[in-house]
Amino acid sequence: VETALGPEMRSTGEVVGFGPDLSAALWSGFLAAGYTMPRQGTVLATIADRDKQEALPYLAQFARRGFNLAATSGTAVFLTEHGLTTRTVRKVHEQPPHLLADLAERKIDLVINTVTHGQQVKRDGFIIRRAAVENGIPCFTSLDTVRAYLAALDIPADRNPQIRSLQEYLALATGER
Repeated sequence: VETALGPEMRSTGEVVGFGPDLSAALWSGFLAAGYTMPRQGTVLATIADRDKQEALPYLAQFARRGFNLAATSGTAVFLTEHGLTTRTVRKVHEQPPHLLADLAERKIDLVINTVTHGQQVKRDGFIIRRAAVENGIPCFTSLDTVRAYLAALDIPADRNPQIRSLQEYLALATGER
């Protein structure tokens, strides 16, 4: 199953995050969606050419937060040209060992894979996203979600959101206990 959302699903979610501020709401939403929120580790970036400039400040923010960056060749060259230290990983169709081994061995903690057009790249992206899901690694296909994730990381590590059911929130909103 393709993990990238099509236009019919982009405006529909499976979870709702509530909180006293946007970061807390995002954090609880990611947790409710089943994400383990890595605060350190390695981010694998495979970014479509049209998205590289927009992705740059987000990837720089990950680096400032202490994450290591790994990227496929084109993305790695772009990031290096912009002053970010990046480990280059081989693409799926290149000679092993390639990034699928890193995903299977949990050397990657977060995947950012923006969807591209074209046969080989599209197939690689599908395989990367599928491998991330199969290995329980959060995988973002939208830079808006990456931005939201970075905002959610501003929540202190020792502050867990209070998870409640929708009925409990409705009771609070109406004054019932």
